[in-house]
Amino acid sequence: MTPSPTSGQTAAPPDQFRVMTPTELRRRWRAGEEVALLDVREEGPYSLSHPFFAVSLPLSQIELRLLDLVPRLTAPVVVYDDGEGHAARAVPRIRALGYTDVAILDGGLSGYARVGEVFRDVNVPSKAFGELVEAIRHTPSLSADEAKALIERESNLVVLDARRFEEYRTMSIPRGVSVPGGELAFRARELAPSPDTTIIVNCAGRTRSIIGTQSLINAGLPNRIYALRNGTIGWTLAGHQVERGKTARVLERPQTSYAAALADAKAWAARVGVGVLDHATLAQYQAETATRTLYCLDVRTPEEYAAGHPAGFASAPGGQLVQATDEWVGVRGARLVLFDDDGVRARMTASWLKQMGWDVAIVGPDVVAPTETASRAPRRPPLPDVGAAAIGVAELAADPAAWTILDLSRSPGYKAGHIPGAHFVLASRFADDLAKLPGNGAIVLTSDDGAEAAFALTDARTATRRELRVLSGGTRAWTAAGHALETKRHAWISLADDVYKRPYEGTDNATAAMQAYIDWELQLVAQLANDSVSNFHVV
Repeated sequence: MTPSPTSGQTAAPPDQFRVMTPTELRRRWRAGEEVALLDVREEGPYSLSHPFFAVSLPLSQIELRLLDLVPRLTAPVVVYDDGEGHAARAVPRIRALGYTDVAILDGGLSGYARVGEVFRDVNVPSKAFGELVEAIRHTPSLSADEAKALIERESNLVVLDARRFEEYRTMSIPRGVSVPGGELAFRARELAPSPDTTIIVNCAGRTRSIIGTQSLINAGLPNRIYALRNGTIGWTLAGHQVERGKTARVLERPQTSYAAALADAKAWAARVGVGVLDHATLAQYQAETATRTLYCLDVRTPEEYAAGHPAGFASAPGGQLVQATDEWVGVRGARLVLFDDDGVRARMTASWLKQMGWDVAIVGPDVVAPTETASRAPRRPPLPDVGAAAIGVAELAADPAAWTILDLSRSPGYKAGHIPGAHFVLASRFADDLAKLPGNGAIVLTSDDGAEAAFALTDARTATRRELRVLSGGTRAWTAAGHALETKRHAWISLADDVYKRPYEGTDNATAAMQAYIDWELQLVAQLANDSVSNFHVV
């Protein structure tokens, strides 16, 4: 059992807070019962150590994200920290949103680590599942050197990059074309119409390469298909150059290959046990949302989603949904319904989620019509009325030096640009960090769109006696009024551990961090077996 890297001990929660023991939590996971386990620390500490199915939801993000992560207000919700006191602060905030079944994990992270495995990194269930797939299915792969040699000498070859387009554009390997993982079985035959064409699937690390390659094998493609072992990390560690700024992608719908793709997707999904919903069954699911959590997800591309999607469905591109299920789905044991308009992408995505232990089914346009356009706004409670604490952009801009400005945005956003002179402070650290601010005058809270700042006002008032104001509309209102942002000077008051730096994204990762990440992924199958709560089953 991997020990917790911190020594903090969670004090017994106040009497008015219910507790759930780690043993009961693990029983529910094994039984497939609904429960949401929320880590209310910042993402940095979460990435160092957490239970297998824990979902990262920092204290300051509760009002901004919880209603989408846990859509049923009667779903069992369990929160924990590692002795910081965040869990006790989170419970009343969650209850204020209308949740009725909220508990604190008895003993917190340290208590859990005495009975179950704790894991590093993020999106762990998906990554552990990918490693299990490779171990059981013996998914074929090539080392970076082998792939490079093949790319250089073989003309009848395609390289399909299974990451998000934004990641592909940042860096890619030679001859790579952006085909995000959920699109592979739908589009690969169009890109490799001959069975003699060799296909290499790559991602940044391991998971999406493995799942993408195995998807094509499961979908019945007769080609030689290989995963690029260890992705662009392995490519870089081998000393090979990446390309930057590439934009090659495939958005046109397949034509000549569509019938074969659909037939094979139907056959594979049926073998795995993916259900197809009719009008009556979907209506039943929707009628039962008061007692059973339901997530409705559109697995097509973001562009297709924006052009038209069914009402109530969120955009969750299939490859990323398999790679990072916990970014959309907070309740383990919930129902998932996936939509596409082609019958291939939803089936292939659902086939993986089914093997990951999810109760998942698909639905098509014959049952739900894509009648809505543009993006679906996050579900949030109404902004609190800050009253006289509100300050407009004009008043702030008239004399910004008269105010101490606090930016509560996530640290990458603050680093990219903030109101001149603004300090970076995490709302979860008000009790310690507001006292570190210079001066003794009035403080102005801002955040990206102003929402996080408005929700943070109450906590700020308990942490300081200084006058507090909230910038109406946040930093977006500042830029919309024509004012510039500062990008070169930063004032870090809080430790910027709110966002975990992924060693597989971007182009400035340290060699040691990349190698350590690969080494960690390779031991996940053993740790998964030791923990025994996943309910994974690879077909």
